[in-house]
Amino acid sequence: MKPAISKEVQNQIELISRGAVEIIQAEDLAEKLEKSLKEKKPLRIKAGFDPTAPDLHLGHTVLLYKLKVFQDLGHEVIFLIGDFTGMIGDPTGRSETRKPLTREQVLKNAETYKEQVFKILDPEKTTVDFNSRWMSRMTAEEMIHLAAHYSVARILERDDFQKRYKANHPISVHEMLYPLVQGYDSVILKADVELGGSDQKFNLLVGRDLQRVYHQAPQVILTMPLLEGTDGAKKMSKSLGNSIGLTESPGEMFGKIMSLDDRTMIRYYELLTRREMDEVKRAHPMQAKKALGRELVARYHGEAAAGEAAADFEKKFNRREFPEGLSPVPIREFLENRSDENVSLVQVLVKSGFVKSRSEAKRLVEQGGVEIGGVKVSDVYMNFSLTSEKKEVRLKAGKKGFLLLKFS
Repeated sequence: MKPAISKEVQNQIELISRGAVEIIQAEDLAEKLEKSLKEKKPLRIKAGFDPTAPDLHLGHTVLLYKLKVFQDLGHEVIFLIGDFTGMIGDPTGRSETRKPLTREQVLKNAETYKEQVFKILDPEKTTVDFNSRWMSRMTAEEMIHLAAHYSVARILERDDFQKRYKANHPISVHEMLYPLVQGYDSVILKADVELGGSDQKFNLLVGRDLQRVYHQAPQVILTMPLLEGTDGAKKMSKSLGNSIGLTESPGEMFGKIMSLDDRTMIRYYELLTRREMDEVKRAHPMQAKKALGRELVARYHGEAAAGEAAADFEKKFNRREFPEGLSPVPIREFLENRSDENVSLVQVLVKSGFVKSRSEAKRLVEQGGVEIGGVKVSDVYMNFSLTSEKKEVRLKAGKKGFLLLKFS
């Protein structure tokens, strides 16, 4: 018969599990937490981030915020920068091999990560490490020894590898090493818990397996959902044009949050704040959205900037310069191919006749001449998703171009 869980551990588990997709194994987590309290020894909590792009967005902060929860509970947080794995390229969710990054690119991106993560984590209580510290010193003989602990059959169980194999898309040998290296990171760091997105489950399980091989207690895995972008449909990604970057201006960040549909707003509250969800759901959606915008902008830019962004938004919203009575235009009219699931902002600007060419459309966006829902857009690669739950979007191009896009 298993011992009863103490009240303190129950409280920790409640905070830790909020918004989580899966905990493997929940019983192991309870035992580790009980042991931690009894021995007054914090657990070692690991999360790895490959610096494949220079800036972080709110999607990345889902894991960072969960790390902060562990940190506030007194546990040791290890923010692992995958400068070695970043040069391999995570094959998760990829239909083709990633283009390898140079060491210079990875290190440059890593520096920006270090600056941005401490807007959430406490720098005094965070260990920042790089997996090149041990992987760059590993000999060919040691790599062969590591690879001997995992079979090709197990690696090919990955859903993304299976799809590529069946479609006759190439799979490079170095991609198969990625989960082994990530798993070996957990061995070196003696991780008690590893956090990752729900798409990282395979890689995280490899870490558990390798820890057993190296005679360590297997880490608990905690997976978090992938945060939807501003389109409310696809996961947040800069390449999809639906991201909210941590380095964006306060006004741009606040405006994008105000453009979220109500369902997506609730998701942001659950994954990015500690607000009581019953209280959020009882509030008027517009007031709840404003409160979310202020909280997130204040977190990354300060209270004063959040107040100014909210005030500026109110002024724009109250000006009502967008003409009433425009007939909504179905977004599908801008499709270039019937099989497309996204429509680029550039496509819409050109096909609406606001500009004559794609290059002119990009210049207009870059110069701040395009607004969506009263918020300036700066991303020339922004897409509209046909699966968005929004009903309509108001688009302003230049001083006199207005368009009401209809999704449903």
